[in-house]
Amino acid sequence: MNLHIDTYGEGQDRKLLLVHGLFGQARNFTSLARRLSDRFAVTVPDLRNHGDSDWTDTHSYADLADDIAPLAGGAVLGHSMGGKAAMILALTRPERVERLVVADIAPVDYGKSVHPELEAMLALDPDQPSRSAAAEALEVDESLKAFLVQQLDLERGRWRLNLDTLRREMPAIFGFPDTDASYDGPALFLSGGQSDYVRREHRDRIRALFPRARFAKIPGAGHFLHAERPDAFEAAVRAFLTARTDEAQGGPEV
Repeated sequence: MNLHIDTYGEGQDRKLLLVHGLFGQARNFTSLARRLSDRFAVTVPDLRNHGDSDWTDTHSYADLADDIAPLAGGAVLGHSMGGKAAMILALTRPERVERLVVADIAPVDYGKSVHPELEAMLALDPDQPSRSAAAEALEVDESLKAFLVQQLDLERGRWRLNLDTLRREMPAIFGFPDTDASYDGPALFLSGGQSDYVRREHRDRIRALFPRARFAKIPGAGHFLHAERPDAFEAAVRAFLTARTDEAQGGPEV
C-alpha cells in the first residue's frame, strides 16, 4: 500500500502520527502538524482511498491499521474515522502506540449504512470549472461544502476519493470491529462540546477497551473540533502528549 505522507519536525526525538477522518486528507492537519513539530517528528498520511494514496477495493479498520502501523511508534492522534483506525492500531499493536488521542469518535457502531454527503458527491459531476462552482452545485450543508470540494481534482475532473469503495464499505466505516482486546496506555478522548458522537453511554465501552481513558471537551466546537477551535484543540493535545505518564491519566474529566 503506497500512502502519500507529509512530514514535519525532522530530527525531533518523539514521534507523532496524525490520522485524518472520512473524506479528509493529510493537509487537514497541516497547521497542527507545523505547530507540534517544535516537540515531535510528525507524520501525516492520506489514508487509502483518499487524497494521493492508493485506491483499493476494501476499507476496513483492519486495513487502515495495517497501513498506518509502519508509520507509528510514538503518540497517535486520529479524528473520526481516523480515530477508529487509531484505536484498532492501539488494540492490535499496542507496542506501536505510546499514547493515544481520539478526536470526537467512540468505538461503537453508529448503526448507519448510507452517508448523505457521499451520495451528494456521487451525484455531482466532478468535472467542474472551479471549486466555488462545485460548492454551489454540491447539495450538502453549507458548513461542509468547502471541506468536501477540497477533494476535487479539477485538472483531471474527478474526486480524489474512491467513492465507490467508500460507499460499499460505509456500514463498516460507521461500525467498529468486535474485539476483546484492550490498550493499557494513556488515552485521551477529546470531543466537541456541541457534538454528540461521544456520549456518556459510550464511556463504559471505551473504558473496557481503554482502561486509562480520560475524557475532555472543547467548548463551542462540533465534530470538526480541530478546525473549529484549533488553538484550544492544540493546547489540549499538547498538554496530554507532553505530560508525564502519571499525569496523562490524571486531571478532571468532563
